[in-house]
Amino acid sequence: MCIRDRARTYSLSLRYQPSKEFPSLQGKIGPTLGLIPFKDERSDTLYIGIHTPLQGISSYFKSDPFPLEKAIAESLSHVLSRYGIKVVSISDWNGKPESLKGMEVDSILMMEIKKFWTEGRTAPFRTHAKTFIHFVIHLGVKKEGRVFSRNVEVEKETTLARLTPERVEGMVNQILTDIFDSFFSNPY
Repeated sequence: MCIRDRARTYSLSLRYQPSKEFPSLQGKIGPTLGLIPFKDERSDTLYIGIHTPLQGISSYFKSDPFPLEKAIAESLSHVLSRYGIKVVSISDWNGKPESLKGMEVDSILMMEIKKFWTEGRTAPFRTHAKTFIHFVIHLGVKKEGRVFSRNVEVEKETTLARLTPERVEGMVNQILTDIFDSFFSNPY
């Protein structure tokens, strides 16, 4: 029997919840945004983290909804719709600015997930938690005739008395808020 078969797996509700307003967002990206299926390029796409206690069996974390790229895309779609931006699924885009002209959307968003991992290690009387998130975000804007790419890498560490799935969920969601608040404040 594999160790992972006996380990606990917790589903973490991944939600981007903006901490600020973006009054000029629709003016920058337009009223219709095409969303290309995000690419999860991590080697292990099943889990988004692990907690290893001093004794006993490790706990794993998965995204909810699953898979991770679906959780992020749904969360972004929900937030953007509140700003009057209609999000439509686009099956394919070659990433080239000249191909934007033929698209029936104002902008296209594509994202590569390079890293998305939280690791908690228990030591006597405390737990060290480290979260790594690395995205490459591509935004094609038809009216600009350009594709803007942003490489975003975030690494956060914290020490807690005890690491719970709720704390991991809160830490990851705060990082998502930091990343997307920064992105939507200045998309290009």
